[in-house]
Amino acid sequence: MSQAQTCALELKDVRKSFGKTEIIRGVNLAVQAGERVAVIGPNGAGKSTLFNLISGRFGPSSGEVLLHGQRIDGKKPYEINRMGLSRSFQITNIFPKLSVFENLRCAVLWSLGYRYTFFKFLADLEDANERTEQLLEMIRLDKKRDVLAVNLTYAEQRALEIGVTIAGGASVILLDEPTAGMSKSETARFIHLIREVTEGKTLLTVEHDMGVVFGLADKIAVVVYGEVIAFDTPEAVRANAKVQEAYLGSAVADAQAGGH
Repeated sequence: MSQAQTCALELKDVRKSFGKTEIIRGVNLAVQAGERVAVIGPNGAGKSTLFNLISGRFGPSSGEVLLHGQRIDGKKPYEINRMGLSRSFQITNIFPKLSVFENLRCAVLWSLGYRYTFFKFLADLEDANERTEQLLEMIRLDKKRDVLAVNLTYAEQRALEIGVTIAGGASVILLDEPTAGMSKSETARFIHLIREVTEGKTLLTVEHDMGVVFGLADKIAVVVYGEVIAFDTPEAVRANAKVQEAYLGSAVADAQAGGH
C-alpha cells in the first residue's frame, strides 16, 4: 500500500506566496490515520496559513494536499468538509442567539443529509435529535442544553465549538489554538475532553501552550519561516537542538519541569 493511501492527510511540497512574499516554503508532511499532531512555531511562522491551505480557505501556489489519498487542493472548504475534514477556528465560531442544543443540531442536520429541508418539523427528526443528545453528553454540556450560547462561559463556548466541529463525523479534525484564553484548570480539563472526542480520529492542532502540546500530541510538527524543520515524537522534538535554537528554547525546559 502506498503512503498516499495510508496517510489520513499529506502535504507534498506545498508552497504559498502572497505577491512576492513566500509564506509557505515547500512543506512536506504525512499524518497517519489516528495520529494527534501539534503544529508549533513562532508568531509569523506560517501555521495559520498552513491550516488555511489544508481546509481550503486558501489555494496553494504549488504542491499537493491529499486527504485519504485524494487531492483536495483547489477545492472549496465545504467540499473538503464533505470529504471528511472539519476545522474549528481561533475565534469562537458559534451562533450566540441559539441554544447549545440548537447549535449542535444545525451542524448535525447537514451531515445527516437533510440539507435545506426547512419544511420538516425539526422535533420529528429523531436521528438528528438523537445524535445531538449524544454530542451534548460527549462535550459535557447536557446540563446546559437549553442555555443560549452567548450565556456560556468562554471554556463552555469552546467546548460547544468542538462539538459543532465533530458533529458531521469527520475523520480528520483541525483545531486552531483550542485552549487559547483558558485558565490552567480549564486547559487541563479541555485537553482531556479533546482526547476523548477525537478518539479514533486524526487530529491536527495549532497550539502555543507547550503543556498542551506535550500533553496531547503523538507527534509535533515545528514550523519556522514557512518550513517544517522537525516532525517527530514529543521526546525527539524536546531533544532536537535545531528546534531549541529556532523556537522552543526555555519553553522545553519549562515543559520538562511541568510548567507551561
